[in-house]
Amino acid sequence: MTTANETGAGTGTLGKAMDVLETVALADRPMRFTDVLAVSDQPRGTLHRQLSHLVQEGLLELRPDHAYMPGLRLLKLASASWARNEFRAVAAPFLDALHRETGETVHLGVLRGREIIYLDKVESRQAVRMNSQVGNASPAYCTGVGKAALSVLDSEALEAVLSVTEFRRFTPQTITGRAQLLAELAEIRQSGIAFDREEHEPGIRCVAAPVFDAGRSLVAGVSVTGPAYRVGQTELVDWAPRVRHAAGAIMAELAARLGPQR
Repeated sequence: MTTANETGAGTGTLGKAMDVLETVALADRPMRFTDVLAVSDQPRGTLHRQLSHLVQEGLLELRPDHAYMPGLRLLKLASASWARNEFRAVAAPFLDALHRETGETVHLGVLRGREIIYLDKVESRQAVRMNSQVGNASPAYCTGVGKAALSVLDSEALEAVLSVTEFRRFTPQTITGRAQLLAELAEIRQSGIAFDREEHEPGIRCVAAPVFDAGRSLVAGVSVTGPAYRVGQTELVDWAPRVRHAAGAIMAELAARLGPQR
């Protein structure tokens, strides 16, 4: 579970309430008050008031067993945000084309701090599919989309991400240190392609390419992902030019549709 304390605590009243909301919303299971208190740095009374306010606003729900879970208002807000997201709309036809060419799952992810947030997904036509979901977050340092996005950051922005990155080992192939990651990012800058060789999830491989706007205010990535038993390094290398092409096409369309208008 990712907690608010892991992603950076808010400073003001609203920031702290958002930390509480994020802690509950990103939890693997509904959390009781004592569960939230255990991962919060706020006093018991303050935390209780914040949870009550979030329930009143419909952002959280309190179940009959006194556990908190995300409220329906969050779903409404998320749905509106997803539907109106111009970046996702720009990328959608290119994701669909990449899916048709490969037959495997295609992801679009945007870099937020040290994490990749999955903004869109086109599911594989195959019987076995990915467990990833739109809106979920994954560590940037050990995912194909994440490493692709990190590769286009300038030194200052990259250092800001690395300073808060915890190199947790998810699989035997996971990158476990700063030097190893920097070396791989240098290779990605040269090739324009990043790989995930079962680094975040056992049995899952992908090939990815970076997507960004002119000012690097938007840094993202697009990938093709599949299970290792049917996607080997040969397939990933074969798909690399198509993934690069899709990323380039998305960036060209971004520049044309969302760039400065004269």
